[in-house]
Amino acid sequence: MYLPALLYQLAAFIIPAIVILSFAFYLFRMEFDKYLDVKYGQALPASPDPLLPMKLQAHERMIVFVERINPANVLIRLHQQGLTVADMQSLVINEINVEYQHNITQQLYIEDATWNVIRKLKDDTVAMVGQGAIGLPADATGTDLSKRVLQHLSAMQENPYDLTLILIKKGLYNKL
Repeated sequence: MYLPALLYQLAAFIIPAIVILSFAFYLFRMEFDKYLDVKYGQALPASPDPLLPMKLQAHERMIVFVERINPANVLIRLHQQGLTVADMQSLVINEINVEYQHNITQQLYIEDATWNVIRKLKDDTVAMVGQGAIGLPADATGTDLSKRVLQHLSAMQENPYDLTLILIKKGLYNKL
C-alpha cells in the first residue's frame, strides 16, 4: 500500500532529476569541447595570411627606420659639441648604415617597390650628408654640416621622408 505511493513519489523526483542532469551534462560537454577546440587551435578561424603579424611588424620597423635616418632627427640625435665636419659625417653615415643593416631582413615582408624606395632613400641620405660636407671650410664644425644638410632638405619641394612614410602606410593599409 505504501509501496506504490513511495515509487510514485520517487519517480516524481528521479525522472526530472535525470532529465536536468542529462541536459546539464550536454551543455557542459558542448562548452568543454569548445574550450578544447580553442585551446588547441582547432576552432580558430583560419587567418588569410599567416605572415600578417610579421608583415605588420616589418612596416612598423620601416616607419621607425625612415624616421631615424631623417636628417632632421639623426643630426639632432648625434649632435655633439666640438665635432669636426669629417667626424660628424662619419658618425651620421655610420649610424644610417647600422640602422639599415639592423632592418635589412624586413624586406622579406614588404613589397619590393617599397623596399627599393627605402633603400634609395637611405642611399640618398648618405649622399646628401656627403654632399653637405663638400665645400665647407677646413675649420668647419659638425654643426655647420648639420645646418647645410637641413637647409638642403628644407629647400626640397617635397620631403622624401614624408613621401616614403606615405608609401609604407599605403602598403600597410593594403595588407589589412
